[in-house]
Amino acid sequence: MSLSADLGRVLHAYFEDHLRCQRGLRPLTISSYSDTLRLFLGFVARDRRCRLTRLVLSDLTSDRVLAFLDHLERERGNSVASRNQRLAALRGFFEYVAGCRPERLHEAQRVAGVPVKRCQPPRTRYLERDEVERLFASLPDGGDDRLALRDRTVLLFLYNTGARVQEVAELKRANLELGEKARVRLHGKGDKWRVCPLWKRTATLLGELIADDAQGDDAVFLGRTGRVLTRHGLYKIVRRHTETMRREGQAISPHSFRHTAAVHLLESGVEVNVIRAWLGHVSLETTNRYAEITLRMKAEALEVCALDSADPGTSRGHSRWRDDPALLKWLKSL
Repeated sequence: MSLSADLGRVLHAYFEDHLRCQRGLRPLTISSYSDTLRLFLGFVARDRRCRLTRLVLSDLTSDRVLAFLDHLERERGNSVASRNQRLAALRGFFEYVAGCRPERLHEAQRVAGVPVKRCQPPRTRYLERDEVERLFASLPDGGDDRLALRDRTVLLFLYNTGARVQEVAELKRANLELGEKARVRLHGKGDKWRVCPLWKRTATLLGELIADDAQGDDAVFLGRTGRVLTRHGLYKIVRRHTETMRREGQAISPHSFRHTAAVHLLESGVEVNVIRAWLGHVSLETTNRYAEITLRMKAEALEVCALDSADPGTSRGHSRWRDDPALLKWLKSL
């Protein structure tokens, strides 16, 4: 077996067995890994001045990974965040190769040692409560218009559940329970399922939208032609109805409703671990960032601390924090 054939076998096993079967990654995630490997292999082939089919495992080196990352930023104009995402995918692939071919362990270790560039985290775009109210007040009532009913249901479902756009696109009739305690089962990242409660209004709209003869495997949200609504179709619906709500030229996306749901749950006093489960976050750290993004919270805290916010001679003390051992332990650790 030639070395080029060996590379092909490793690539096939990596995607079909390791990513799809063993790790259970979703098709979109696998597609992202595939895109990274496609770009990297194309870059290596150009660097070697050979055809793609002539590449061998020994051509995939840490030096070429560094050159590829530089190429992404300088020539393709990719952001630092995109560069870091490509690096993460390549690290995973090189680690897998080292497991299959121990002689490649040194290169995998060098790739693992390539530093991630620091970058400003992306701005979390969410809607204030009054913006949400204005949005739903501006939507057509629907009536006999199935598309208007669908759009209202999509937007309310996004806000109610904080679901990812792919989770909404893949939603089936069998995933819904529209009884007295309405809820939905969402199929998220890592092939994991979670359950979210539904408001009565959300359940009512879903009941009106779903055809009486709908089967369990039928999609809930359909396009104009009766086909399953895609991720891109969902983006179009959201942007069409929120076009006037742009800020600094930034459009609102379905993911903005996910952020909105998280922020509003937090503002309502919902415990952060409940929000983590609600959104399907693996790490609590991902959920904790929502605690830092509301201007309202910061403004209220600033107002409490203002010098003229209390009458002279009165104490600003509040004893609740003194009775919280966990909080005291955290304060001492700072």
